Amino acid sequence: MSGVTILMVDDEAEIIKLMDIYLKNEGYTLLSASNGVEALDILRKHHVDLIILDVMMPQMDGIQACMKIREENNIPIIMLSAKSQEIDKIAGLSIGADDYVTKPFSPLELIARIKSQLRRFNQLNTSPVQDENEIRIDDLVINAASHRVTVAGEEVKLTPREFSLLHMLAVNRGLVLSMDKIYTEVWNEPFMESKNTVMVHIRKLREKIEKDPQQPIYIKTVWGIGYKMEKL
Repeated sequence: MSGVTILMVDDEAEIIKLMDIYLKNEGYTLLSASNGVEALDILRKHHVDLIILDVMMPQMDGIQACMKIREENNIPIIMLSAKSQEIDKIAGLSIGADDYVTKPFSPLELIARIKSQLRRFNQLNTSPVQDENEIRIDDLVINAASHRVTVAGEEVKLTPREFSLLHMLAVNRGLVLSMDKIYTEVWNEPFMESKNTVMVHIRKLREKIEKDPQQPIYIKTVWGIGYKMEKL
């Protein structure tokens, strides 16, 4: 796969030098940053196809950087960490990472993970679309033109606000949206401590589109941050 640009964010220069050799052998271009602040700056200036993001870094660590990236970007992110505890893996994946590799790692294994994530991302984003106004997520179909929502072929009646909220989550599926971002865009006014308003509308949405609102399939809670719509 030529023309692919990888951003590696790690404060260990030797690891970046090593991976630069392996990535060039695959025909990839490597951009590098030593912390999350530098990574965000690079993303504003360059096209990047995949990010390799270390957890432990100065200024802005990988968890904070991943959350910031996911506010605007859904490109694949592979987290790196010297920690092997399961809780660290869960933390990385829950805030939007696509894969997790523990240090020390095999460069060939990381290359394989990169190829897998790029292949998966390209497949998800090149699937044929039957109607440009429709978003299909498993059995859930959202039509922006008609404001019609169906689940497993059955129409679901939503209020205009509920539809706007659902459509926003669907358009940004796979990304974690914060409470304040959801409120300011859907309600079109300053956030002003309106978490309960968002939570109530999410609960009503789940009651209408989820088979089991207590075990939601489509709309997931990301504790302490907000919500995201699963890709499925």
